Amino acid sequence: MGHQACEVLVPVVIGLVIDEAVATGDAPVLLRWLLVLGVLFLALSTCYRTSARITDAAGEHAAHRLRGELGDRVLDPRGGADTGRLPGALTALATGDAARVGAVAAAVPYAAAALAGLAVSAVALLRISVPLGLLILLGVPPLLWAGHRISRPLERRSEVEQERAAHASGVAADLVAGLRVLKGIGAEAAAVSRYRGTSRASLAAALRAAVSRAWHDGAILVLTGMFIVAIALVGAHLAMRDLISVGELVAAVGLAQFLLGPFQLLTYVSGEFAQGRASADRIAEVLASPPAVTTGAAPAAGTGSEDAHAPGEGAAAGRLALRGVVHGALRGVDLDAAPGELLGVVARDPAEAADLLRCLGRETDPDEGEIGVDGHPLTALDPDAVRRTVLVAHHDADLFESSLLDNVRAGTGLDDAALGPALAAAAADDVARTLPHGGRTLLTERGRSLSGGQRQRVALARALAADPPVLVLHDPTTAVDAVTEARVAARLRELRRGRTTVLVTTSPALLAVTDRVVVLDGGAVRAEGSHGDLVAGDAAYRSAVLA
Repeated sequence: MGHQACEVLVPVVIGLVIDEAVATGDAPVLLRWLLVLGVLFLALSTCYRTSARITDAAGEHAAHRLRGELGDRVLDPRGGADTGRLPGALTALATGDAARVGAVAAAVPYAAAALAGLAVSAVALLRISVPLGLLILLGVPPLLWAGHRISRPLERRSEVEQERAAHASGVAADLVAGLRVLKGIGAEAAAVSRYRGTSRASLAAALRAAVSRAWHDGAILVLTGMFIVAIALVGAHLAMRDLISVGELVAAVGLAQFLLGPFQLLTYVSGEFAQGRASADRIAEVLASPPAVTTGAAPAAGTGSEDAHAPGEGAAAGRLALRGVVHGALRGVDLDAAPGELLGVVARDPAEAADLLRCLGRETDPDEGEIGVDGHPLTALDPDAVRRTVLVAHHDADLFESSLLDNVRAGTGLDDAALGPALAAAAADDVARTLPHGGRTLLTERGRSLSGGQRQRVALARALAADPPVLVLHDPTTAVDAVTEARVAARLRELRRGRTTVLVTTSPALLAVTDRVVVLDGGAVRAEGSHGDLVAGDAAYRSAVLA
């Protein structure tokens, strides 16, 4: 605002130089006014440099704060933010959309500066001529209103552009993540075709938004140009009638030319607001997305005994109970896992296994029925605390871009020696021995420098190292050989002795070491017993496990 005020005063001072120094030939007065001009230029340049740093920092801080809020919402233990959204789309929100909304914070000071420049110009023109000043004061509001109306199409098309770009990013991220699988099944052509279609839709949306921005900026420029011409014509008319001096005419024309700057600033701000509003709507949708599960009042899920009065008193016993659980493919599941039991769960339909895991991990709550730990319903507990008590380890878990030992440690705080039992039980110590620097070898993104079986063993070691009261493992050995699988099964039983473990799998090697096996079929428990008894007396179980 100080910069714009000084810019306004420059043509005013030049007009005074003409009237008081050039027209009279007064050299001392000329030098005095030239000194004033020098001070003005020093002030306006200092103001601009300082304010530009402040406003740019404001935009970056605003975008960073939005990224933080988006990150908090996506990582909220209650979930729900990623429902119906690809990971790449969420990344696009946290980058492109957050940057556009942050740019609004940087644009607001420019809007204030432009309005300040217009206000000071109006005052200066009122002192020169009342009609000129009134022309600006009365003409600016309709001009701003017209600019707002013109920005509406740009806002709509910017929102579509960001949505298409986010979807394209999400598809690209998914394709890169599954590139090895796509090559393995020969589906590269179909994947490329899918991405090409998505990319072309994104390009078309971007071009439409660019055309809309061009029409927006051009229309605003035409309107402001016509307004400035009107000011110049009125000033010239007044000078021809000797109502203002030559210096005042020069000042008026200079002010009219200066007004192009504030109007261009307002054009820029209008465009930033239009695009920022579209991105803000998309960010608001994520921040306001309903949670997938509710937050209970209890802070922790573990209890010392079933007679404990509140969750969190002592260590969790690990008694797991499902009563009439209905969700997705589940149609009234009833099962119990006693403290310290190694329970096998065989689901003939993969959807049943997936829905069971989602409910146990509190990624969602059952539509009907109840799941409890040590006599406390999971819905009454804090989701984050539930996951510290009931850890669901999926077979396709990702690894981090760090060392093998850091991946296994994963926030447990254990030293390298304490990780030994978990590494041995998962046969991940064999993986470490094959690497150039052993367990300290850095893995690439998502552990892709390892084979599928090696990644699976490291992920299993990570779950075992966490040592939760209740551990739910989903097909932890699908990518390892039979010999290794048998060794993992035996070591797993020994390491988890006294701790509740649920194996959701159809692996006969793993099921053979369980205390009991529960069979899900048709969304409910159809049979249960030891693995040997079920193999001998249940043809459907035998088909599911041994076929």
